[in-house]
Amino acid sequence: MILTVPCLFGLESLVADEMKRLQLKNIRAENGRVHCTGTYADIARLNISLRCGARVLMELGSFPARDFEALFQGVLALPLEDYIPKDGEFPVKGYSLNSTLHSVPACQSIVKKAAAKRMGNAYGCETLPETGSRYQIQFSIIKDIATIYLDTSGDGLYKRGYRAQNMGAPLKETMAAALVTLSRFRGTDPFCDPFCGSGTIAIEAALIAKNRAPGLDRSFSAQKWKNMDAKYWLQAADEAMDKEFHGKYDIWGGDIDPAAVELARHNAELAGVDDCVRFEVADATKFHRDSPYGQLVTNPPYGERLMEKQEAEELYRAFGKAMADMPAGWRILVLSSHTEFERTFGKQADKKRKLYNGMLKCDVFMYGNRV
Repeated sequence: MILTVPCLFGLESLVADEMKRLQLKNIRAENGRVHCTGTYADIARLNISLRCGARVLMELGSFPARDFEALFQGVLALPLEDYIPKDGEFPVKGYSLNSTLHSVPACQSIVKKAAAKRMGNAYGCETLPETGSRYQIQFSIIKDIATIYLDTSGDGLYKRGYRAQNMGAPLKETMAAALVTLSRFRGTDPFCDPFCGSGTIAIEAALIAKNRAPGLDRSFSAQKWKNMDAKYWLQAADEAMDKEFHGKYDIWGGDIDPAAVELARHNAELAGVDDCVRFEVADATKFHRDSPYGQLVTNPPYGERLMEKQEAEELYRAFGKAMADMPAGWRILVLSSHTEFERTFGKQADKKRKLYNGMLKCDVFMYGNRV
């Protein structure tokens, strides 16, 4: 079957690399999503192990849909009864881009009607109860080509289960993992986040250092599917746990807000990494480390969301001065949507990468002799 993993724009290559490490086949990246071929066992492996992907979709079919009749007939032709039982709940959601069918609510209604007719015919009933497990149908219509999926994940993969709340503007766990991955941190060097907030970046760094699969402590929609054997999930969890590392790591997060630090400690405990990451109340503008090398990855306040723009620029200037005194072996990555970040930070980045934090366009500014 074809499996599709949507992701934040800019993270496609990272998700593709994760799939390669899981030895998936026929990996193909597009804007905002990565495809591969796989089995039910691979659905479990992807859900449990992916760090940067948003969710795992199972493709049911793809066809031209330039009008509502074509969309209806295309869905009606799909063998939905092979996947969705008689009592299965099958809500519909999706999106349309650059297509004649641009009304998403109208498309949702058509897909739902066609799915209901197909399964009503297959199960010999006019009304389906929808009292059982959820089989979320998703559709995408891009350039008049409709693709129908089942969502195997349920809640987005960024919901690892360790963060009940956040401090101010949230950074998704998938984005935090991507930033750590881009820094090439593997657990051997010191790692620091001086604007740690609720601790997400440092916690994701600890999960990466331990090679702990981020989905081990949560559940997924497809675990309740009748046609997906529980053994696949047990095997995927065993495989992931067999790959874990156990060692000593120097991972640190600091924040000027004591409440944020307390919450970060709590989240680290929930994530099972409180033994290898520490959090302290600290001022990022006075940050310094004597270690000749390490990785610093951080997401300082942007200005438009957490504080006035002028205050943000003053913070960047002070932080830039602190970073200027860091040993030459440190790699520094800063995520910011501020258009004047480099000017106020006081140094042009050695390398930049465009990413989207939700709908907010950002840059990762990379500094250091090893970027």
